[in-house]
Amino acid sequence: MPLIIDCDPGIDDAVALLLAMASPQLDILGITTVAGNVSIDTTSNNARSICELGQRPDLKIFPGCPRPMVRKPIVAAHVHGENGLGGVSFPQPQMPLQPLHGVDFLRDSLLQVSAPITLATLGPLTNVATALIQAPEIAQKLERIVMMGGAVGAGNVTGAAEFNFYTDPHAAQVVLQTAAEYEVPVVVIPLDVTHRAIATPARRQALRNLSSGNRNNPAETVATMLDNYGLREQREMGFAGPPLHDPCVIAYLLQPALFETESVSATIEITSQLTQGRLVIDRNGELDLPGQIELATNIDADGFYGLLTEALGQLG
Repeated sequence: MPLIIDCDPGIDDAVALLLAMASPQLDILGITTVAGNVSIDTTSNNARSICELGQRPDLKIFPGCPRPMVRKPIVAAHVHGENGLGGVSFPQPQMPLQPLHGVDFLRDSLLQVSAPITLATLGPLTNVATALIQAPEIAQKLERIVMMGGAVGAGNVTGAAEFNFYTDPHAAQVVLQTAAEYEVPVVVIPLDVTHRAIATPARRQALRNLSSGNRNNPAETVATMLDNYGLREQREMGFAGPPLHDPCVIAYLLQPALFETESVSATIEITSQLTQGRLVIDRNGELDLPGQIELATNIDADGFYGLLTEALGQLG
């Protein structure tokens, strides 16, 4: 499957990248980075570190947009740590960043390809929206977009909004509107589903069991990052561990049967100061919204962690 990954590493982005790298079914054409969980410089540096951890220094990383389209930048260092990777130290990465801007890579790659490409989005949609604004016809070259974003129930930044959509709601709206106009299939995996993918102590120990005590083993590194990930959210929500949001996107590409979905119309709230970034779902057609998305509604969490553990074992 030819795939471009747009991300803002971030602990859960890092796990998603490792899962993708461990999966030969996926042909990763490039990784674009965006400001989100941490600054663009940090997300880009983290992407390099994770590619080297996964023994894929051949992958090309294209730094993208340093801030949202309209609103002021928002980061989540309090969730992911100041370095974005839970304070886990990595060697200074040696693989280069590509000189081409992430938006230019997205636009030019999609203009030139002969076969459709799948796009996996793990962070704010600033890069993708900007590319679609510059050349909306590239939507015709997208096989589908699978994204982590939104919340049908409570958000995790405000009561209404999840982080990726809240950080750049205007970008999220552009992407959904353009996808509807060009009939691009879109799968949205919201917070309601990813909050069921909990990295319990037993699941983290299963990762550690793969490492034989080797601290440089990817599975051990992931387990260590998860130890300090989202502690406040765990306390507030009563979770037995951190939820793994972004790896759900890669898991969906690999094993869609792990998820239940429903077809709904959707848009993003961008005007209300109270609910900005809200994923607005219209099941009955009352809002007359264009197009439909596949909205994930449930996940086989045991199957998801089985897939993740097996994949990370391949990288050891």
